[in-house]
Amino acid sequence: MRKTLLGLAFVAALVVSCKEKTEEKVDAASEAVGTEMEQAVDTAAVKVEAAVDTTAAKAGEALEKEAEKVDHAAEKLKEAAKK
Repeated sequence: MRKTLLGLAFVAALVVSCKEKTEEKVDAASEAVGTEMEQAVDTAAVKVEAAVDTTAAKAGEALEKEAEKVDHAAEKLKEAAKK
């Protein structure tokens, strides 16, 4: 009877010990995943900002070119109206 109780106590101690180690591993893994997610979000934010800046610059250049074309066309119309 004593051997059975001692055996059960030993098994219970092992289960508790393994559970604590597993919890520690899970905590470490969740922290690592959280850190990786933060880094991924930061990287994505930088890429999005760069893309927005590039797009804004290209749009600004396109608008300037179109404005020049409109000004040139307006000058032609003024000259044509004077004749």
